[in-house]
Amino acid sequence: MQSRLRVQGHPIQPMLVTFPLGLFVSATVFDLTDVVGGPAFLGEVGYWTGVAALVAAALTAVAGMVDLWDVPGDRTRRTAVAFNLVNALMAAMFLLTCLVRSQSPQHGASVPILATELVALAVGAVGVHLGARLMRQFDSGRTETGGLDALAGIRTAGRPTIR
Repeated sequence: MQSRLRVQGHPIQPMLVTFPLGLFVSATVFDLTDVVGGPAFLGEVGYWTGVAALVAAALTAVAGMVDLWDVPGDRTRRTAVAFNLVNALMAAMFLLTCLVRSQSPQHGASVPILATELVALAVGAVGVHLGARLMRQFDSGRTETGGLDALAGIRTAGRPTIR
């Protein structure tokens, strides 16, 4: 299976998914710092980081939907659908926290908001597991070597193969 959206032969969606995940984790860390007594501005930084993560999640979801068209209708498709649904659930939970926080002038975090974000990150961890499973399923047909294994086949002028 080849992704329709690619950059120099690499699928875009696995690259994009790291942005919302990293931003959601960062937002939660900022909010945790705000809740435990850190400077108040960190709550607002956490809010805006969550908003940026939602934008990144929307772009990632579009790429995921485009890729879903080409997934064969077997176990791989079920895993891809579950992956996209789990990531959508995580984003929906963060959207809920952002909507609640948008009503306050400081956009600060609270214990219930932090708890919701931690549950959303736990849901996101399931998405990471499903994404890793998808990558293993997609890469099972590839014979291309990578990493240090690729160096084993390099020959230089007059020198033996590195092993």
